[in-house]
Parts: sequence; structure tokens; C-alpha cells
Amino acid sequence: MTTTDRRTALRTGAAVVAGGALAAGCSTTGAVAHPAATPRTTRPAAVEPAAAPAPRRYPGQPQQLTHGPRTHRKVALTFHGQGDPALARTLLTEVEKRGAHVTVLAVGDWLDAHPEMARRILDGGHDLGNHTQRHLDVNAMPEAGARAEITGCADRLRRLTGSIGTWFRPSRAPGASPLVARLARTAGYPHVLSYDVDSLDYTRPGAAAVTRTILGQVRAGSVVSLHFGYPDTAAALPAVLAELDRRGLAAVTTTELFS
Repeated sequence: MTTTDRRTALRTGAAVVAGGALAAGCSTTGAVAHPAATPRTTRPAAVEPAAAPAPRRYPGQPQQLTHGPRTHRKVALTFHGQGDPALARTLLTEVEKRGAHVTVLAVGDWLDAHPEMARRILDGGHDLGNHTQRHLDVNAMPEAGARAEITGCADRLRRLTGSIGTWFRPSRAPGASPLVARLARTAGYPHVLSYDVDSLDYTRPGAAAVTRTILGQVRAGSVVSLHFGYPDTAAALPAVLAELDRRGLAAVTTTELFS
């Protein structure tokens, strides 16, 4: 090989090595490659549930409400929120299957034990309210104790839903004493929710008796008192809803009844 050929070969080899090194440095594979950019996974922002509705004032209505307008073909089924949550869910599902809505007045320590029930009730399109913290005879309590019962449940509702609930109902009484009514108003509840039909389901009379009691008294505008936690109530509900529908009475939330 001549000197010129040798030089040409050397230059060609150097170029190949340099080219290989350049190719390796820009390659998308191999140990020396720059790591490929990892595409960012955009996670949707967590959506906080909307705050539950707050209490409303109904001008022209008394502070203690026992029934809605008799001219509207609507009734409100209201439930004391306490007892076995499985039974409560069964009852709510039955109501929803029939296109109806109810009002649940929850006991605070029940919400402490079953906090998921607050959102379950609201997600079903129902009203959620305050039925005191421990379901004691609030009308018989001194002022400090009664206040604690009302505000304790209100605080739990606010923590779970962003609202103190739409309604207040005193525990162990159909209506509030003047003191309890004043404390409820101070806590943010313009009205106390009572009722004009007592199902007496808590006496465990049997599903047929619960059905007869409700249907024997209910009429347009009625607010009916019922309870979670009693199998008789859940068993009576399909017949009650079917007969209300036959009479042209829609089962609605208490908010809708008074609106």
C-alpha cells in the first residue's frame, strides 16, 4: 500500500469512528442514549362534592312548620336518621326506584358512626337535616345542654357536607319549646320542622299497621314522621308510595313541599 493509500484509509477509518460515536450519542436506544422524555400523565383535578343546600327562610310561614300548602298535591316523608345503615340504604333505594324523594333528619352520633350516609342521602336527591347530636329529650335540657345538642349535630353536618343541613327537628318531641326554637334560630335554622302525621312506626306495630296509619291521615301538604332502623317501615314503604301515587300525591323533599 502506498503512503497516499495509507493516509486515505486512516482518514476514512477516523471518519467512521467519529460518525459512529456521533450516532451513538444521538441514538434513542442503548446505554448511552439520552432517556426519552416521559409523557406527563395529566390527572384530572379532584372534584369536591358541591356543598349541601343551607337552611332557607320561608316568608309568611311560622317558625314551627307542621305541614305544607294544602293546595299542592305533594307530601313530605321525613325520617329520623338513626339505626342500621343497611336498612337505611334499602329504604332509600326503594324510594328512588319509584322516583320519590324524602327528608332525613340525622342524629349526630349516627353520622359519627356512619359518616358515609350523609353523602348517600344527598346523592339520592334527598333533604338532610339536624335531629340533635344524641337524640335526648332536648326540650327538657338546660340551655347550655340544648345548645350543645343542636350545634353538635350542625357541626358534624357542616364537616361532612359543607352545610348545617336544611332543617332542624327536635329530638323526642313533635315540636320545639320556645327555648329550643330560639337556640335553633341562633344556630342558623329559621324554621323548626314538625309534622302532622305520625306513623308510629317506632312502636313496631307491623308493616300493615304503619301503612294504615299513614294512609288514614295523610293528605295534600302533609309532613309524615317515620324512622330509619325499623324493618316494619321499610316493608310498609312500597304500599305507601303506591297508594300516594294512586291518589295523585307526589312524595317530595320538604324543601320542595314548602317551595
